[in-house]
Amino acid sequence: MALEIIESCVNCWACEPLCPSKAIYEAKPHFLIDPNKCTECAGDFEDPQCATICPIEGAILNEDGDAMNPPGSLTGIPLQKLAA
Repeated sequence: MALEIIESCVNCWACEPLCPSKAIYEAKPHFLIDPNKCTECAGDFEDPQCATICPIEGAILNEDGDAMNPPGSLTGIPLQKLAA
């Protein structure tokens, strides 16, 4: 199990210091998660801390490729209203 940071990451540094596994590292063009270290915070926190703090909707994906904080989850605006 491992999460993935994708290109919508803006390198804000919010997630890196919160990772208990030290799996998040600075890279170009955006931060990355070492899949060999990522535990999704299992045993440390109920929810993955990187996804909890990330200010960019859709920037962190789970192992199925689904956004941990999908569009609308931070703004409270449902996805269908964003498209309108």
